[in-house]
Amino acid sequence: MINLDLNIVSTLILAIVLCLFGNFIKNKFNIFNKVCIPTPVIGGLFFSLLIFILRKFGILEITMDTSLMPYFLSIFFISVGFCINIFSAKGGGKLLFLYWLLCAFLGLFQNLIAVFSSKLLHIKPLLGFMCGSVSMEGGHGYALAFGKTIESIGIENACAIGIAAATLGLITGGLLGGPVGRFLIYKYDLKPLKGGSRLFKNNKNQNTIKTNKPKFQFTPIVFLENILILLLIMNISFFVSNIINLKTNIIIPNIVIGMLLSVIINNFNIKKQVFEFYEDLFEFIQNISLDIFLTMALMSIDLYALSSLLGPILIIVFFQVLFVLIYGVFICFRVLGKDYDAAIMISGLIGHTLGATPNALANMSTLTSKYGKSETAFLIVPMVGAFLLDAFSMPCILFFINFLK
Repeated sequence: MINLDLNIVSTLILAIVLCLFGNFIKNKFNIFNKVCIPTPVIGGLFFSLLIFILRKFGILEITMDTSLMPYFLSIFFISVGFCINIFSAKGGGKLLFLYWLLCAFLGLFQNLIAVFSSKLLHIKPLLGFMCGSVSMEGGHGYALAFGKTIESIGIENACAIGIAAATLGLITGGLLGGPVGRFLIYKYDLKPLKGGSRLFKNNKNQNTIKTNKPKFQFTPIVFLENILILLLIMNISFFVSNIINLKTNIIIPNIVIGMLLSVIINNFNIKKQVFEFYEDLFEFIQNISLDIFLTMALMSIDLYALSSLLGPILIIVFFQVLFVLIYGVFICFRVLGKDYDAAIMISGLIGHTLGATPNALANMSTLTSKYGKSETAFLIVPMVGAFLLDAFSMPCILFFINFLK
């Protein structure tokens, strides 16, 4: 077997090639575009399947350096923050709380589904529990963290099962979020609000607020000024996140700090006009960074290592997917307002409650690029999926671990 070790530059080249390949396939076969499958999902999964086949037949094994992934993710969230105007927001707190509550209940039911399914499949409850919110809402990070905790009390293979479930969730969340959102948009003939967001539509002073959308002039100086501010915020967010973790042992993802900083700076600038921020540029950057991040995440999935663990995991994850779809479409969509913003948020909910927050944002970006913006969704979903949901999910997970051990 040939062993190929890709360095950081080669891995980035591969990710870009796969992203372009995914875009080519999406344009070539209209079915992918019609059902709103994100481009990175097409390219990344194709490569994962190809490498799985090559390794299965002893032809080729590839090792990749994906250490750039956290930086692309951070750039994405900071860029999102620079595109959010909160001065016109009205009622956002209530909608944010509703979305958080819906996701919290979803996580609780994911744990109950996992435990009851493990009873039916005659496997250890704590192993089945690793296919609950630990790996679905929590993703690979939670799967590793809590998997090690469960293994420390004598339950073997908890991490492996958690990683396998998180991987399946990442794939299904990326594949289903866009089509479900599209289905809701067409079924109820939904259109973006004229103000771009439910949070903006009732504000009488909206037209008196200055925005940061001058006529876009792309020059080297403009690019460097905006990129410098973005990189400074990224560095500060990593620093602050590490300091908080070291001093308090509380984990706050740097992406949350970076996004909050960019929102604060951007909205201060809307009032004071200190800098020349260009939303067009940041929208461009966020699309690129998200595509590269998600392509890297999917192309580096080791399907070969997961193939031996897919038996009961597939069944439990199937139940999880079925529940998320039913809960999202028939309950969350209605509670969130049954409008265009709600449909976009449901595509995001499917992404991050089965996979990860970047999945959610890729689903929403695919839909909004085709049907119109939803500032409400891009304000609420990242905040809940990346940070606020942890306030419920972590205590819930710890309760189940202690109850089942």
